[in-house]
Amino acid sequence: MFATGNNIIAIIEEFAAPAWTLPGDTCGLQWGDPNCSVKSVLLALDFNEAVLEEALTVGANFVFTHHPFFYNPLLKLDLRERRTALLARALKEGVVLYSAHTNLDVAPYGVSHALGKLLGLEHMTVLHPTDQEKLEKLVVFIPEGFEDKVRNALTAAGAGWIGNYSHCTFQLMGTGTFLPREGSSPFIGTPGVVEKVREYRLETILPVAKRDNVLEAMRYAHPYEEVAYDLYPLSLEGEKRGLGRVGELPEPDTLQALASRCREMLRPCSIKMLGEAGRKVQRVAVLGGSGAAYLPAAVQSGAQVFISGDLRYHDAQQACDAGLALLDAGHAATERPVIPVVAAFLREKLKQNGYETDVIIGREEEIPWVTLD
Repeated sequence: MFATGNNIIAIIEEFAAPAWTLPGDTCGLQWGDPNCSVKSVLLALDFNEAVLEEALTVGANFVFTHHPFFYNPLLKLDLRERRTALLARALKEGVVLYSAHTNLDVAPYGVSHALGKLLGLEHMTVLHPTDQEKLEKLVVFIPEGFEDKVRNALTAAGAGWIGNYSHCTFQLMGTGTFLPREGSSPFIGTPGVVEKVREYRLETILPVAKRDNVLEAMRYAHPYEEVAYDLYPLSLEGEKRGLGRVGELPEPDTLQALASRCREMLRPCSIKMLGEAGRKVQRVAVLGGSGAAYLPAAVQSGAQVFISGDLRYHDAQQACDAGLALLDAGHAATERPVIPVVAAFLREKLKQNGYETDVIIGREEEIPWVTLD
């Protein structure tokens, strides 16, 4: 059985929720019928003629890209224009296009996290926060013997996670009372008779964004016909989301060695370095794509080097003044590491749900700059 386009979209949005999209961005379905059956899905940074040709060659009728096709409103359909003709052909061939842009940038395991991970950074934190997870507490009452089943279901749905720890709950034994009325089908007890039951009060934490999934999982795992539970808002600070990451190399290394690692791991068409080649660095800030606007955040983070793309002349001056080294490995090369991460997540979720849809990472496409000596 193949997944539908809607199934694919739901999995992608679990990884990079639409609610995380920054203002003015055009993420989501770009065109096509998401109800279609998807034999193969192709992942790429951009949608262009080469990506469409590859999709048709491998039989992929669903394409996921990081960069949206539509940045501005489409005012006319003139097939003499190259992009419009590409859109028309994709629609004719039945190819669906879906994009996750800034929501993939700020996702916990998104663009910059994938870049930092590939370069070996440890203890990564958000460089420029844009949002913070809202939390609440769930309290549910469970008959003795079913507490583990409910706890496991809550954890699988996203509750009970604190940092790198899962199944985080507190439970306390007590006595629950209820009287099943006419028309009820009690799991325990007899209609018309007050029942006293040994029950656990189980408390756990959950992100507000996952509330519906958590409550659905709780009701499914709970043995009672009517589940007694409470939700409390919390003032605790949840996980920060945002652009870029800052972390540390396992050991100090030279700027030249780090530049060589970038060349080896990212395979950019070119790389620019600002700073003394022999300078020792360990604290590193990264931001996949265009990072110029976040250079001040890199300075503020205490990073010794900032790795990004599209860095300009005046950015280099600002970095020099702040004593910050720069490595510009290009826009596409610093974003591409996220594509295998999304592909792996998609494959795993499709497998878990019994779908046979194939996940294909597209060939690497670079803007054909030529570096002249």
